[in-house]
Amino acid sequence: MTGESPAAVVMAAESGALRGIAAGQIAFLAAPTQLARDSLERLVARYGDCAVEQARVIVPLGGDGFMLETLHRFLGRDVPVYGMNCGSVGFLMNAFAEDGLPARLASAQAVQLHPLRMTAITTAGAVHEALALNEVSLLRELRQAAKIRITVDGRVRVEELICDGVLVSTPAGSTAYNLSAHGPIVPLSANLLPLTPISAFRPRRWRGALLPSAAEVLFEVLEGDKRPVAAVADSTEVRDVMSVAVQEDRSIAATVLFDPGQGLSERNIAEQFTV
Repeated sequence: MTGESPAAVVMAAESGALRGIAAGQIAFLAAPTQLARDSLERLVARYGDCAVEQARVIVPLGGDGFMLETLHRFLGRDVPVYGMNCGSVGFLMNAFAEDGLPARLASAQAVQLHPLRMTAITTAGAVHEALALNEVSLLRELRQAAKIRITVDGRVRVEELICDGVLVSTPAGSTAYNLSAHGPIVPLSANLLPLTPISAFRPRRWRGALLPSAAEVLFEVLEGDKRPVAAVADSTEVRDVMSVAVQEDRSIAATVLFDPGQGLSERNIAEQFTV
């Protein structure tokens, strides 16, 4: 998830787009857990519910996985999403509370997130496209390490990366799989994309790169018949890929709402000081 500008951060608070929201203008969605379903029942009884097509705001109840599913479902539609945590970590969510929801929505700060677009070509010649709000990753399928050539903006940067995999992350996704793979956390306003190897064997000391958000990245799988590789864009997996192109798509945006002082920029910064 990328491209949070200062204007985007305060968009909802300044425009007042969600002030005066009435009962029945909120669409609640629940993850398939008992906690989320119980929370849904109480919130609907208190604030009403409406179809997502008529909603002024969508409120998913669950964890980060369900939040990502919701964002993908409504990606590109002009409706903000305000998640409330009924899961575990809840990095993309707000704290759950039944009281004062309309007031929280009215004061919420908005972040616009742009996805990565993956175009993967399989060894059979099939072309698959998918969007990723966290990361696009290439992963070895079998016991042998993958061999991958990396080209950035038409120039070969790594002739042969021998590894378990490699990923391109959005800034918002930089605290997820990218961080687990020892990639850098990127501030949302930096307009940078982390390119991070996963268990690199050769070049052994290569730790990845920070790319401009406009960069076009091409991964080419070497010896794919012997060392097959799968490509994953968030939850969409394509197996036996031959090449994978990745580029940020700024024509599409998801609007995510956060309580004041708890926005995604603050969370990304705070995560860098977590010990």
